[in-house]
Amino acid sequence: MKILTANRLGDGIAVWYADGGWAETVDHADLAHDKAAEDRLEAIGAKAHADNEVVDVNLIDAEVVDGIVEPVRLREKIRAAGPTIRNDLGKQAARAA
Repeated sequence: MKILTANRLGDGIAVWYADGGWAETVDHADLAHDKAAEDRLEAIGAKAHADNEVVDVNLIDAEVVDGIVEPVRLREKIRAAGPTIRNDLGKQAARAA
């Protein structure tokens, strides 16, 4: 499975394509289960990039764990959670609240 990620152009925040827009959390990102779905997400990412909404658009590997979408690679897990030095900062702090 793949999901579409990028960085929002206005502030650099990592975002994921979900429900027709860019979400700041990966939890419910749209999943591509086949090549056709991957191509659709890539086209969405290319248009968003051309429209100056996002930069660094990529399809990344993902899995569903307990009904929640999670990135597979460590780099992407860090981008989804926030800083690795303190759990009270970044997106992981917001989830705990």
